[in-house]
Amino acid sequence: MSSRLVGVGVGPGDPELVTVKGVNALRAADVVVVPVMDTGERGRAEATVLHYVGAEKVVRVVFALNERVDRARREAAWDAAGDKVAGLLREHGAVAFATIGDPNVYSTFTYLAQTVGELVPGTVVETVPGITAMQDLAARSGAVLTEGTEPLTLVPVTAGAAVLKDALNGPGTVVAYKFGRQAAEVAEALRETGRLEDAVWGSALGLPEESVRAAAELDGGPLPYLSTLIAPARRDGGRGGKL
Repeated sequence: MSSRLVGVGVGPGDPELVTVKGVNALRAADVVVVPVMDTGERGRAEATVLHYVGAEKVVRVVFALNERVDRARREAAWDAAGDKVAGLLREHGAVAFATIGDPNVYSTFTYLAQTVGELVPGTVVETVPGITAMQDLAARSGAVLTEGTEPLTLVPVTAGAAVLKDALNGPGTVVAYKFGRQAAEVAEALRETGRLEDAVWGSALGLPEESVRAAAELDGGPLPYLSTLIAPARRDGGRGGKL
């Protein structure tokens, strides 16, 4: 029987935003792997998973999620994580990997699946989509992501503030992920492109420490790393004007 690895999107943090299919996948797996940083604290994925499966079924695997400078250390951590999950697949056959958001949107699952596929040939890889932070922030803030023929651009600010500025100078709504450490540069890019007034940012969505605020309130201070920004498209206020 082929080994089966399923990446399950568990949403941005609110356990009520895990889909029914996601819950079923978590419960059907023999083991549920959750990523943790080498500092050991419980992450959002683990906290969400524990609402639906028992702790005895959860295996914590260390990933260098916060390592962006030392490539050798990061690669070594990926190799170790891949070896761990490959061993679980050989032992159990069916393993679910819980990831915040969606497993096909800037997820650690992408790299894990590639590594495990090389270690355990023939592994069947599947994904269960999850609700993303931009969808949750749009719902909580009232920001409309797209209308009519508007494009939607998603930018990880870890690629540099210049990439975000280019997107803001273009059409449609722009969503920025992982911008907390570069909040000052993001605020400046919004001001320079005239996109500050309607923009909104949020962090810790669905958690007790949740914050959803107007981007105009950004004061340049650092924000949580997983902060999300929505800069809505420029609209004339008419209904259906871009159909």
